[in-house]
Amino acid sequence: MMHAWWISVSGAALAVLMVSMPADAQRPDVNYDEAKVPKYTLPDPLVLANGEPVRDARTWNQRRRPEILKLFQSQVYGRSPERPKNMRFETVEIEKQALGGKAIRKQVTVWFAGKSGPSMNLLLYIPAAAQGPVPAFLGLNFPGNHMVHADPGIRLNEIWQRDRSAPGGMAKVRGTDDQRGRSAEAWQVEKVLARGYALATIHYCDIDPDFDDGFQNGVHPLFYKDGQTRPAADEWGAIGAWAWGLSRALDYLETDPHVDAKRVAVMGHSRLGKTALWAGAQDTRFALVISNNSGEGGAAISRRMFGENVKHLNTSFPHWFCANYRRYNDRVDELPVDQHMLLALIAPRPVYVASASEDRWADPKGEFLAAVHASPVYELLGRKGLGTTEMPGIHQPVGHTVGYHLRQGRHAVMAYDWDCWLDFADRHLRSR
Repeated sequence: MMHAWWISVSGAALAVLMVSMPADAQRPDVNYDEAKVPKYTLPDPLVLANGEPVRDARTWNQRRRPEILKLFQSQVYGRSPERPKNMRFETVEIEKQALGGKAIRKQVTVWFAGKSGPSMNLLLYIPAAAQGPVPAFLGLNFPGNHMVHADPGIRLNEIWQRDRSAPGGMAKVRGTDDQRGRSAEAWQVEKVLARGYALATIHYCDIDPDFDDGFQNGVHPLFYKDGQTRPAADEWGAIGAWAWGLSRALDYLETDPHVDAKRVAVMGHSRLGKTALWAGAQDTRFALVISNNSGEGGAAISRRMFGENVKHLNTSFPHWFCANYRRYNDRVDELPVDQHMLLALIAPRPVYVASASEDRWADPKGEFLAAVHASPVYELLGRKGLGTTEMPGIHQPVGHTVGYHLRQGRHAVMAYDWDCWLDFADRHLRSR
């Protein structure tokens, strides 16, 4: 399925809509037939660019991993800047009796370049009964912090809505009380807290708006050189910016005494699943990485040409990736990387890939195969990978340090997904 998020106005009220329609109704060139998947050869993550095999962890860490990371930076997601020197954290609220006494709620503004520049608002829930720092889940949300839970104490987020009279057809407005909790199913706040984890989230458009605005309304202009008006061909697009924002959130969590920043799992759904993978690949401080229904440009093998493909991405969402990625619209076999190598960059840290049975657009089999083909890198580094080459049935989670499940249903985050992720986190983060 194809999914697009935006804010629309109905009378005086704002409503968050996820519009879903069959991808083949949108694009006649979509392949959903396994018999039509072309023959392909994947780049080997354990072969150096000069053809030499990678036989030990030292060669992987010092030579091959940097090669692969540089290729993703230059050809797919773009290069991202370092942490800004004048970034500041402002705690705007601490509520010790949130959610009926179950949680401590913190709301923090992360100022990227002093208080006159762009910022993002981090919402953090911590189990009230915790004794000492706790592990945490960190993820970006689509609709705004106030829609993650019906908690009336959450500050109303500024969100983008369609407005034909505004530049680019989008305008920024403040959310409303009637929107509170509309996306609560996707976040399962109480369930996460009950398992002993903190939960931190940020509205992704705080970092960069999700429309092709010429890279003018988010964090990109902070880093333009004199005379520069948009990123260079090998510099970050929106996914790169959102991933960068996740790292800045981790910068804050490292300062919070309630959170064990060495045990933070970064997670994301759909385009934000792509983002979580890229954040985890670049920033080795993330202890665990979770991708949900991330599809093309995320966990799915690009060369399979099943469901969404590279050309679809670059045509519909030209702001997501670096400009160099467009070179491969009709030449995917010439890509020097594929998405199993993105998962491999996370090794030896745990990674979990989740698919949905009705989400053919995201290619569940392609997501599974990426986990399969990343596993040899985990094994080289002394970890058990996925442990199988047979795709499991619905609701049959598999894996070791690499995890995977196929959930019944649509392109979404559901309670079952959280159950699997929490079990996976218990195995890998609790043991530390």
